[in-house]
Amino acid sequence: MAQRILRFALFGNIYQAKKSVSIQKILSFLSERKAEIYIEKDFYEFLTRGQHLEVKANRIFEGRDFDADFVISMGGDGTLLKAAHYVGDKNIPIMGVNMGRLGFLADVGPGDIERALKALYAGDFILEDHAVIQVDAEGKTFETCPCALNDIAVLKRDNASMISIRTNVNGEYLVTYQADGLIVSTPTGSTAYSLSNGGPIIVPESDILCLTPVAPHSLNIRPIVVRDDAVISITVESRSHNFLIAIDGRSEKCDEGTRLTIRKAPYSIRIVKRNGHKYFTTLREKMTWGLDNRG
Repeated sequence: MAQRILRFALFGNIYQAKKSVSIQKILSFLSERKAEIYIEKDFYEFLTRGQHLEVKANRIFEGRDFDADFVISMGGDGTLLKAAHYVGDKNIPIMGVNMGRLGFLADVGPGDIERALKALYAGDFILEDHAVIQVDAEGKTFETCPCALNDIAVLKRDNASMISIRTNVNGEYLVTYQADGLIVSTPTGSTAYSLSNGGPIIVPESDILCLTPVAPHSLNIRPIVVRDDAVISITVESRSHNFLIAIDGRSEKCDEGTRLTIRKAPYSIRIVKRNGHKYFTTLREKMTWGLDNRG
């Protein structure tokens, strides 16, 4: 029986010149199986002009102008977040190949590429549904997509004084944070910005969100976990009369008094995981738990 021709959309990190061997390995594997290869424009130009590689692609695309059976993200977690941003509600599974330093999402190492791709063709994998959150701003249209796989953060600008962040959950007043910012993170994002600010690690697919303050003025203010069907309303007061909102790191300026509403998006991002993948094993390895780092 003939093997079905699969379509792959490729995203990659354009700052990792030393990783071209792994990229060529992926392209060769897919070409041998006569896959249709679509490559994001910036990544294609990086490979052909920057790395002088001969790359055969069926199509070069920009932004969300693509369709595929699978997306392959070649880089670190940041590259996978970019890919997820463009995948949006297309419901296309993403496989992350980790060419960076720390990868919770992109967990296929350079030495496992061929084995992971063979498993993909054999259907020997599982799909994890990762929740996405979105933000609406009263009277403002965002230049970027208002949805985040990791987190949405409200932050002070530059060297401004801390901001006041009045927060309601499902219409009930929670607290007014006096802080440098507030992070609303998904379970996926719990090991990112939230973690660096003292937030908890949340197991994927836990159906909860975490509110983590950034450098709060009061020491008794702590992260709080809420159900992921909660509606979080935020207004900000600032001496500079504006503040930043960062959506998976994509920052935009907002005016003081803008009412923000953060809730779960109506779609999720599907991440390809190998059968036998163990979350706690990955967590131990990435966090170097159990290792004696003393000299």
